[in-house]
Amino acid sequence: MEKFKRLLEEYDYKISPEIIAQKPASPRDSAKLLVYKKKEDKVFYDTFVNLAKYLPADAVLVFNQTKVLPARLMVKKETGGKAEILYVEMAEGNMKVLADRFLPVASKVYLTPKLHFLVMSHRGKYYLLKPCFPVKNIFEILEKYGSTPIPPYIKHSPLSEKQLKKEYQAIFAKIRGSIAAPTASLHFTDRLLKKIKKFGAAVKFVTLHVGLGTFSPLTEENIKTGKLHSEYYEIDKKTADFLKKAKKQGRPIIAVGTTVVRTLESVFSAGGMKKLSGPTDLFIKSGYKFNFVNGVITNFHVPKSSLLMLASAFVGKKKLFEIYKKAMAKKFRFFSFGDGMLIY
Repeated sequence: MEKFKRLLEEYDYKISPEIIAQKPASPRDSAKLLVYKKKEDKVFYDTFVNLAKYLPADAVLVFNQTKVLPARLMVKKETGGKAEILYVEMAEGNMKVLADRFLPVASKVYLTPKLHFLVMSHRGKYYLLKPCFPVKNIFEILEKYGSTPIPPYIKHSPLSEKQLKKEYQAIFAKIRGSIAAPTASLHFTDRLLKKIKKFGAAVKFVTLHVGLGTFSPLTEENIKTGKLHSEYYEIDKKTADFLKKAKKQGRPIIAVGTTVVRTLESVFSAGGMKKLSGPTDLFIKSGYKFNFVNGVITNFHVPKSSLLMLASAFVGKKKLFEIYKKAMAKKFRFFSFGDGMLIY
């Protein structure tokens, strides 16, 4: 336990609430950009709209095309009281959810007088709910009745629910399944993607559905097992073949976001390709030897988090905190709606 506490303390830092972004930059590519080139040991400051000129030659940028679900639902209990539930995933033909109130097993919770869920079981912090409608309609129900599951540190966002649904989503989001956005993607606009392609970089897409674990505190079990929460990823064969060939050609692979890092490192081992889809519980931290990814575009992460540890794997903990201090001094905005950095 003491060892675990010490490790978390090593990844702790003080942050002023004023620099926690409550809304995205507008336009998105006007967000501040910090660039750290490892070989030169140099830091540059700019904005995302100028990202292309900092990319290594022949780079391949890989994005996560997952789409965030409006996963929060307000329901009414049989007693008349209200509860908020958060859709996590489908499990055993039922909805796996978190609830902010106790839900008695075998009771019903109502979304509308005609739409309800039967509480099937309560295991740990999760409930399994059986919908009264066909399971295949779950995404349509969430789209109609759900609200955006923004992170807990975005407490004073001036954005309306309609605005949040749009802003907490990458412009290329395509495949529904996440309950949190791959936030490095939020800086990209159509004009920025065009600039990147004009520069000569390739743009490719993979899918990893971001789960609740991205906000969950690290546990001693994570450190003991060397494994994180499990998230589902998928790469189509054509993209995988392209990436494998690009790597052989020596093209730098730049992952846009920690989710893409986990996906690519899960699929491509030193010996070749593994499964193109499935769950990954890969835990990347300082000392990790990258098999595939050469660099990352990522936001500034929460203290003591697995995401911060992943970022440190690229440059080392000491250098990462130096970079964070410089970003704070330059008034960079932190976390999901904040600014970002390119490291390679």
